[in-house]
Amino acid sequence: MRPEAFFSGPGLDRADALRATPDRIADLANQADALELVWRDGLPAMDDAGALVWQEVGDPSLFLGLEGDSPRFSPLVEPAGAAFSVLPLIAQLDCGAAPLFAAALSLTRWHSRHRFCANCGHSTDIVRGGWSRSCSRCSAEHFPRVDPVVIMLVEHEGRVLLGRQPHYPPNRYSALAGFVEVGESIEDAVIREVKEEAGVEVGDVRYIASQPWPFPSSLMLGCHAWAQSGDLVIDTTELEDARWFTRDELARGIRGGEDATFQPPPHTAIARTLLEHWLGLEAGQSRP
Repeated sequence: MRPEAFFSGPGLDRADALRATPDRIADLANQADALELVWRDGLPAMDDAGALVWQEVGDPSLFLGLEGDSPRFSPLVEPAGAAFSVLPLIAQLDCGAAPLFAAALSLTRWHSRHRFCANCGHSTDIVRGGWSRSCSRCSAEHFPRVDPVVIMLVEHEGRVLLGRQPHYPPNRYSALAGFVEVGESIEDAVIREVKEEAGVEVGDVRYIASQPWPFPSSLMLGCHAWAQSGDLVIDTTELEDARWFTRDELARGIRGGEDATFQPPPHTAIARTLLEHWLGLEAGQSRP
């Protein structure tokens, strides 16, 4: 079965058909069961159990969707900064609340960065329940963008290639990743990124699973590829280090304990999902 990464899942009914009816959205905001997402320190607020916190509607700027028949909204706030500063805060987020958390954070951050028309520079207005902005001067309509990023496990002779960046905690290694460039397929992006960062030629690229990543608005495209050799030429402008890991090393790191010499990515990252999926396969089973 295809693994499901953190932040993935159905979340709310996004009720796209209602976005073009501002009067209907206004009526929904006045319903007795309508709720508004609470924000704290630039993030959707969580209670001690990791559930999102809601309150009575006061600023229904963003229509998030429907939970059953009950409307859910969010105010416009200034979102938190870089991902690395907030990742520890979301470690306890309930997985069922994660898709809505991701949507609300990405949508709010997009509004904070796109108050003016990219076509003519005029200020824009929120339309479609907050899912686009419209320019009254040139009539251009702007929609939230999603940036595709490939992230891949590269396998060779029963080992996988992981890289390390300087800001990682001690002994933390993760899957290689990079943005898909204009005019590039997912497969070509995987081949290019692995070659650029680790000097390894790969092929047999296969898609595994995806993950919305709201820092600020990426779509992580998890893949698997096979290396033609194990020789590494590391680009130290991209990576501090890269190395091959055996199944036993990865399993001990994910299991934890005094014998672990490898610290895996957090459970919120798709890199962790890819590693656990690979470990769940029998040796050689991932070969196409």
